[in-house]
Amino acid sequence: MATNDTATQVLDLIYQALRALNEERAADEQIEIGAATSLFGEGSELDSLSLVSVIVDLETLVSDKFGRAISLTDDKAMSRDPVPFSDVSALQAYILELLA
Repeated sequence: MATNDTATQVLDLIYQALRALNEERAADEQIEIGAATSLFGEGSELDSLSLVSVIVDLETLVSDKFGRAISLTDDKAMSRDPVPFSDVSALQAYILELLA
C-alpha cells in the first residue's frame, strides 16, 4: 500500500508534467491543474498530442524520482474501464498501483 508521502510525491509529479504542458501553451489555452482535472475524454482540454506529451514526461519523472520504469500506456492501462487518464486522481491511483 502506498504511503501518503508517496501519494503526495506522485501527485506533485503529475502537476509538474501538467505545468510543463501549460508552459508550452498560449495564455488563453492554459488548463486548470487540480485533482479533478480531466485528462482524457469528455470535458478534457487536452488533445491527443498533449496527452501523449504529459504521459511521456510523467513516465520520465516517475522513473527519475522512484528509480523504477513504468509504462502508462501498456495493454493493462488501455484495457481498464475507465482508462487511468480520465482525470488526475485516476492517474495518480494508477501510478501508485504500478509502484506498489
